[in-house]
Amino acid sequence: MSRPTGRVLTLLELLQSGGTRTIAELAGRLGVDGRTVRRYVDQLIDLDVPVEAVRGRYGGYRLARGHRLPPLMLNDDEALAVLLGLIAGRRTGLATASGTAGETAAAKIRRVLPERLARRLDAVQESLAFTRPPGEPVPPDTGTLLTLADAVRHRLPVSIRYTDRTGRRSDRTLHPYGIVNHSGRWYVTGADPGAGEDRTFRLDRITDARTLPGSFEAPAGPDPAQRVLSGLAATPYRHEVALRVHGTVEQIRARLPVGIATVRESASTEDPATECWRHVELRAERLDWLPAVLASLDRPFVIERPDELRDLVAALADRLASYARRSP
Repeated sequence: MSRPTGRVLTLLELLQSGGTRTIAELAGRLGVDGRTVRRYVDQLIDLDVPVEAVRGRYGGYRLARGHRLPPLMLNDDEALAVLLGLIAGRRTGLATASGTAGETAAAKIRRVLPERLARRLDAVQESLAFTRPPGEPVPPDTGTLLTLADAVRHRLPVSIRYTDRTGRRSDRTLHPYGIVNHSGRWYVTGADPGAGEDRTFRLDRITDARTLPGSFEAPAGPDPAQRVLSGLAATPYRHEVALRVHGTVEQIRARLPVGIATVRESASTEDPATECWRHVELRAERLDWLPAVLASLDRPFVIERPDELRDLVAALADRLASYARRSP
């Protein structure tokens, strides 16, 4: 850019990319001398952009934390990344309960874009489709999400009011380990001192989340995502299914992942990569989807319970055999 105003905006964009920029680096990027860089910095400061000088051998300029948000400079790739993130968040359940926030943010960015770029981004949005996630996304309350995230970061206990799947309400104390988004729903996992065990809670069922005095230490072990998946697999449902499957852990997990089933080793010394009979347990509200999953395993299996599942698998096998015998 040849105009001074354009170079000032370019300077702001360089500073917004993070870190400390030396005067020599800025001068080279802008095509000016060091004195001119200092003059451009003074112009940004006059506009209340919080630029601070860093002294020393590797000193220069950087953006400081201020009370006002400086003008945001985005190049084409960055603008596309932000808008796609906002769109994907709304479609996949990564938005919060204030559902209009993503739409208004996208509209503000769209309004200040050059028309050339705005038209191209509109074309991306119109041509983009998302597969439907399992179940309807249930966004959490913004205040609840922020309170829990702060408690996770600083290891603070929180008080929550929770409504379970039966509609029963209870007040609990939670030591939160992490927040996880899974299949369009938000979960928090942590220790429940009152129950004396780790628990997983849906954020959309939490109200009145407040931090409490004190702190806690998160234990070593599975990460929050693994804890949530394991907790969901152990959630009580209408049917309890017990199987024995001959194969490796990887082969079984390909169709029955951690969030669906638990796989128990037949012996503590077994190698997970060894094919052998392994106990598999899972819980489900319905059984009609399981026969096709078991068939896709392509591994020998034995149904220990329930008998209803055995009948469904036999019925599927009969249907497939009848289809195979049909003539073209």
